[in-house]
Amino acid sequence: MPLSTKILIGLGAGTATGLLAKLGGFDWLEAALAFLEPLGTAFIRLITMVVIPLVVASLLVGTASLGDLRKLGRMGGKTIGYYLVTTALAVTMGIAVANAVRPGARIDPDTRDRLAAEARLRVGEAPAIAQPSVKDMLLDVIPRNPLKAAADFELLPLIFFTVVFGAAVSLLQPERKRAVVTFFQGVNDASVTIIGWVMQLAPYAVFVLLAAVVARFGLDLLRSLLIYAATVALGLALHGLGTLALLVRLAARLNPVTFYRRIAEAPLVAFSTSSSSATLPVTMETAERRLGLPRSVSSFVLPLGATINMDGTALYQAVATMFIAQIYGVPLDLGAQLTIVLTATLASIGAAGVPSAGIITLVIVLNAVGLGAQVGPGIALILGVDRILDMLRTAVNVTGDLSCAAFVSRSEGSPAPA
Repeated sequence: MPLSTKILIGLGAGTATGLLAKLGGFDWLEAALAFLEPLGTAFIRLITMVVIPLVVASLLVGTASLGDLRKLGRMGGKTIGYYLVTTALAVTMGIAVANAVRPGARIDPDTRDRLAAEARLRVGEAPAIAQPSVKDMLLDVIPRNPLKAAADFELLPLIFFTVVFGAAVSLLQPERKRAVVTFFQGVNDASVTIIGWVMQLAPYAVFVLLAAVVARFGLDLLRSLLIYAATVALGLALHGLGTLALLVRLAARLNPVTFYRRIAEAPLVAFSTSSSSATLPVTMETAERRLGLPRSVSSFVLPLGATINMDGTALYQAVATMFIAQIYGVPLDLGAQLTIVLTATLASIGAAGVPSAGIITLVIVLNAVGLGAQVGPGIALILGVDRILDMLRTAVNVTGDLSCAAFVSRSEGSPAPA
């Protein structure tokens, strides 16, 4: 972790805010951040720029190199099964924490009304988003045009096409298969080289991004929704450092302390970018170089995880749904809470790995438990602190991806990292 980032986190929002106030207010800070913010934006765009070629090349090479389609099906089953189990556990954890803390029963009504009034304008100006049915969500996995899916940054259809295409390549004559794999291996290597260049900016860009978040939210807004935000953060911590640590120990047979120390860079970048997809290049490099996982596993498991594994997002959706229900006095019985588990698990699979994508899928969860009338004001209420929580849940998402890669590698007979 860069020294500048450690200093910022060590100060905390309150201390940093007080210190900056003593130094003469926020006018100079806002001007400085406005000048420096393009550095953070450029960093995110540079990483995002490499995502499509890296996903296609690495996933195709990994799939084609498996050779045996039965191995592909076995790895796919383990990966998807692991992701579904961890997501369901995350949602359950979120509901349990929300029931214990009851954050919606403690929010100040004046604060709620003020935030809702301010954010409702933004929500009202946003275009209406049609809610897809389960059938449509499944059919949308199959792209009509893979190139359009790539251009629109729709990773799940692109991954589906790449896996099918890679499986077909694995059945070609050896010389033809070699030609295709060699080409895409070159694309993958070039993408990794670009990542190395971009990561030279990481210490400075991460500091700028974190400073902008602290300055934007400040103590006033954070205090208004402190209990809600703390509840989400508590649930994410329990899942990320508890549930996933237990699975790393039992399923991947790794020392959790060693695991977390080696992967630290990936969650940090995920925290700063709020995007599993943008972090994917760093996640893959961490898996291969820091954990020593084989490329055939990391190139298959991690791109898939960046798209369908959103356990942190699902946990957040569970807490947010319980929070909104508690604020508006809508009781949710056991059946409704089980519906949250199922719906949040499935909805998180369809969430894009980009900042604040969980807000969109949260609409599905709220409607599933009869909170349709509270969708607008409820989402308006939590938008004020969504950015900082998005950063936290994305870090948990990426940690879950890496834990799955370690599990699949171990189950496929690869030696554990030393």
